Amino acid sequence: MTLPRSVDETLGVLTAGDYVADRSLATALYLSLKLHRPLFLEGEAGVGKTEIAKVLAKSLKRKLLRLQCYEGLDVSSAVYEWNYSRQMVEIRLAESAGDKSRDTLDSDIYGEKFLIKRPLLQSLEPQAGGAPVLLIDELDRTDEPFEAYLLEMLSDFQITIPELGTIAAAEPPIVVITSNRTREIHDALKRRCFYYWVDYPDAARELEILRVKSPKTGPELARQVVGFVQALRKRDLFKLPGVAETIDWADALVQLDKVALDPQVVGDTLGVLLKYQDDIAKIRGSEAAAILDQVKQELIAAAR
Repeated sequence: MTLPRSVDETLGVLTAGDYVADRSLATALYLSLKLHRPLFLEGEAGVGKTEIAKVLAKSLKRKLLRLQCYEGLDVSSAVYEWNYSRQMVEIRLAESAGDKSRDTLDSDIYGEKFLIKRPLLQSLEPQAGGAPVLLIDELDRTDEPFEAYLLEMLSDFQITIPELGTIAAAEPPIVVITSNRTREIHDALKRRCFYYWVDYPDAARELEILRVKSPKTGPELARQVVGFVQALRKRDLFKLPGVAETIDWADALVQLDKVALDPQVVGDTLGVLLKYQDDIAKIRGSEAAAILDQVKQELIAAAR
């Protein structure tokens, strides 16, 4: 599928993948696609950053290559490594045959057939249907040396392998980078990207997200769930619930055959929304009941 030719078409691509986005996100994504620049998405965990790359690949019918980052990630796991066992076999065979010089053997064992390609290198290869979507997920979990390695890739869409030379993409991949901002990413990398902060949605958009992602949730329950989650995000908690938690909570309540919230079910299911015991202890009981009462009053007032 061809790339969208306008912001409206980009918004349509996201909508076709059941991603409820606002126009500013669609604009950033459109410019990233149009100008062949990586899109750097930053925001709290659970707000839908990773989902953007998945939806993009699915809607455009492109291959998705995902590099999940972690502390200690290196070139051999992210870019390439040599198949040392096959190289050793090749060396032993050449030695036993005695028909290869050292220089010829070196060029043979450092050929592409001995190269194990990881996601970054795979993203530079031509793919059926167009350039792939490369998702570099949670870059903030890696360290600065790996960031520095990415600079050549993100600016010129090429990778240098000492034994083979420079490998460049015939068509630049669609690059989406995410960060939960557990640490700051260096300016040198950010300058090579278009930046967008993915924030928590407002109540209206979160209600629309629930309608799309959790269609079995009744309208009254959905309004109460969104109202409760929106109120929680105003509290001083260690980890605020993201959109992913909102969807999970709604799905869990549907499984419990609930059509409305009550203090008992809120207390019993807080672990779906909140992931730290201190946060659960702070909200459970009278605080949860007070929030729920406030939410219901606001919904009644809005319905008048």
